[in-house]
Amino acid sequence: MASHSHMQLNCVYSNNLYPRCATILLIALAGLFPITALSAQTANSNPTPAIAAPGSSTSQPIPLPEITVVGQLDRDRQEIVPSLGATEYTVDQQEIQDLTAGDNIPLSKLALRFPGVSEDSAASGSFHVRDEHANVQYRINDVLIPESITSFGSQFDTRFAENVSLITGALPAQYGFRTSGVLDIHTKSGVLNPGGDVEMYGGSNGTLNPSFQYGGSQGKLNYYFSGSYLQSNLGIENPTSSVDAIHDHTDQYRGFAYLSYVIDDTSRVSLIAGEAYNQYQIPNTPGQPAGTDGAGNPFVIPGVTSFDSSKLNESQREQNSFEVLAYQKIMDDFSFQFSVFNSYSGVTFSPDQLGDLFFNGVAGQLGRSVMSNGVQFDSSYELNESHTLRGGFFLNAQAATQTATTTVIPEDPTTGAQNGVPFSVFDRDYQTAYSYGIYLQDEWKVTKALTLNYGARFDIYQSSQVSQNQFSPRVNATYTIDKDTTLHGGYARYFTPPPLENIPQGSVSQFVNTSNAATPGLPNDAVQPERANYFDLGITHNFTPAYQVGLDGYFKTSTNTLDDGQFGAAPILSAFNYSKGQICGVELSQNYTKGGFLAYANLAVEQGIGTQVNSAQSVLFSAADYNYIASHYIYLDHSQSFTGSMGLSYDISQTETKPYVEMFCGSGLRTDATDANGNNIPNGGSVPGYDTINMGFTQGFKWAGLEHLTARFDVVNVGDRIYELRDGSGVGVFAPQFGARRSFYGGITYSF
Repeated sequence: MASHSHMQLNCVYSNNLYPRCATILLIALAGLFPITALSAQTANSNPTPAIAAPGSSTSQPIPLPEITVVGQLDRDRQEIVPSLGATEYTVDQQEIQDLTAGDNIPLSKLALRFPGVSEDSAASGSFHVRDEHANVQYRINDVLIPESITSFGSQFDTRFAENVSLITGALPAQYGFRTSGVLDIHTKSGVLNPGGDVEMYGGSNGTLNPSFQYGGSQGKLNYYFSGSYLQSNLGIENPTSSVDAIHDHTDQYRGFAYLSYVIDDTSRVSLIAGEAYNQYQIPNTPGQPAGTDGAGNPFVIPGVTSFDSSKLNESQREQNSFEVLAYQKIMDDFSFQFSVFNSYSGVTFSPDQLGDLFFNGVAGQLGRSVMSNGVQFDSSYELNESHTLRGGFFLNAQAATQTATTTVIPEDPTTGAQNGVPFSVFDRDYQTAYSYGIYLQDEWKVTKALTLNYGARFDIYQSSQVSQNQFSPRVNATYTIDKDTTLHGGYARYFTPPPLENIPQGSVSQFVNTSNAATPGLPNDAVQPERANYFDLGITHNFTPAYQVGLDGYFKTSTNTLDDGQFGAAPILSAFNYSKGQICGVELSQNYTKGGFLAYANLAVEQGIGTQVNSAQSVLFSAADYNYIASHYIYLDHSQSFTGSMGLSYDISQTETKPYVEMFCGSGLRTDATDANGNNIPNGGSVPGYDTINMGFTQGFKWAGLEHLTARFDVVNVGDRIYELRDGSGVGVFAPQFGARRSFYGGITYSF
């Protein structure tokens, strides 16, 4: 695999945005504006030769230096589960440091530098890969980490990553269940990254972000630790276009630990653990009108005649943790990694009891938690020079709990008018789910130029509501046309279970004839696993050793297409299915790196549609929206026609100065529209397009005997562009969210 970086420039087709993006793209294609920063890799058959065991059956292993052993084990681990014909983009730690915010950048913002990734609000998942909602698999050191409850804050801190890769396209058989993309994080190691640093970063919106990281080794043990704290008055997106959000404070704590013990030159055991605890105020929008009952009359709340919506006091608390214990072994031509993992995720939403009743007619104290335990085994066996077999299995047991204390208003069954005082309903649900997957594949080097990777996996999903399985064939091919050009293509059958933590639970019968009643006359079917056929074709070409261009196209058809949305005041997502869906797109990626100059630019054109909602219908949808979608394909709410990103940085020699600039643009996410007869078209329109520019620099210096100091200064949204991510309408969209206004940040890092 190549290990150069690249990202994607996605442009907005509008009068003011399209010419700007198009100009950048044309200059880039002319080779006059080199572009890079992430590592674009079209998975080749065997990008890095496997490291054979130092010993053999007839000789004792020869002790090697610790750094050599760790490096060999790392490379061999990557060869156990390579991307094999899929498309892979990688950014390393240096590239992270050389752009906006450095390693203070949230992982969700870092992902926007990859091709095919579009921005969304935190309440709607933060980002989307190739026009899909969620369905992203997270791996740390090639071990799958079960997803957390979709919420505002990431459970991962970017600073502990040595490199981050996005693997997407037609994935080989080792990748199952979550398949829109794989965010594969390889962590820093004490033996390869000895020493550490402390940093203080902060600025606009009352932001304060101190952090530390430290790693080292002692004998055969190597270790790495990191931790950070973040406070800000812009915890999630502002629901208004104002500079300062109202009631939007956040406090976030994150910690990470990696311990690895080298047993001998061919084996090691590793422990990975992370913890994140986040608290958020839910921001307010002034001037909201009072809510009305089914007859159109304002709700009557005892003791409340008016309420200032800017004084609402809602909050959310999140906790995520994970632990992984992994054993890796090399035995001549056979290598494997066996892991056991545990993950916990919990979220609690606390309403403003009187305020939520006044504006929404419903006030719900909601809690969700999910515990996951499982094992993962991956192996590789080099059968001969032409064939390498890979196989493994994955087992995951999950238990999810949902509790809700919901205060509602009784309504007359005939007129819909309020006919009593508010009362509370308590509900608690417990669900379990078991996921089993097994795979086998063969990497066949047909010729020197052609490599074929073919195989299959078999997955079983059993939950409290459904029990299904699927046999999924996978095939990928890479063909090296010449030393500078590689063609790849593939097909994958996918089986995607619904996220257990987001499946709507609870009885709808408790809310009949109340302000929280389900839509009468609609079914309430269980959320189903998605089944899909995925096709991908792409090419990469090195115009020069420094300049690479990649073009990739994909097409996906699915049944029981999964989607998520926020269908109430609580900013917690709920899952549902469309009976049928289609997603297609094209990505252009470019990157350039030479000396101290790094640049990248990417463009994605994509479309996602679905029809016929066939689960959680009465709980989540109005009759009008349900009936329209039953007979029409609609855009998925997160579908954005054009998405782009670009950036560059330059290391000015002899000065330790690195200026950088980035731009992100998009055509706008979906919103509802109205037809000529005044009827609502779900997701029929889009919010206006946007483009934003970030700039900054880092400067190394010495002070008071300290030799390794680095200052950073960042300006986010230099032009102070006012743009909406969401306008409050669309399927599963509850409130408006605006992008951050112009902000200034700075920090100092001391390395030791």
